[in-house]
Amino acid sequence: MALTRLFHDSFKALLHAARMQYPRRVAVLPIAHVGHPVLRQRAREVTLFELESPETQGFIDDLVETMRHANGAGLAAIQVHRPLRIVAIEVKDNPRYPYKPNIPLTVLVNPVLTPLTDATFDNFEGCLSVPNLRGVVPRFAELAVTALDRHGAAIEHVVRGITAGTYQHEVDHLDGLLFLDRVQDTRTLCTWDQFKEHFEAAFIERVRTVVTRYGS
Repeated sequence: MALTRLFHDSFKALLHAARMQYPRRVAVLPIAHVGHPVLRQRAREVTLFELESPETQGFIDDLVETMRHANGAGLAAIQVHRPLRIVAIEVKDNPRYPYKPNIPLTVLVNPVLTPLTDATFDNFEGCLSVPNLRGVVPRFAELAVTALDRHGAAIEHVVRGITAGTYQHEVDHLDGLLFLDRVQDTRTLCTWDQFKEHFEAAFIERVRTVVTRYGS
């Protein structure tokens, strides 16, 4: 067992050294749009050996780059045609979501979300895979998150409020779900322009209420 662990650690060190010495160029990947069959698949779990491979590490770099290029708050691997249980989440003064609390870059591998309360809030959501459309979706207000990070280390934390909504939106993708599937009142569906004109101001007030009640 000790020899196996030593080999594993040495292999990881060699991979890390190779990535540092020969950095690859990141790529912006094509994003699948609603109607593409890949978005309705259930993504598969990622093994630790697969996660540590240069291919998967490079793909995670590309996933993050694609999310940032599109000004997304998050992006799931399945949205870029890779049905793996990997999501990237980051909010940093995002122009598409100026009301969202900031979230540091977080990569979740094989994530599991467990509601810690029955309380929900109404979240106005959009999606990079559903261009120019928004709608109101109920989301749990508090979640326990368990996952691996991109290096295989365990993640365990709690997210609340608007941030919890972002996590649920992204992890839904891994089970073949779009926010459209969770819209309860289709009369809330609107384009981005109509959202800004008719609904954004009221929603910003709702966001403030959610943050005050549950935290960000």
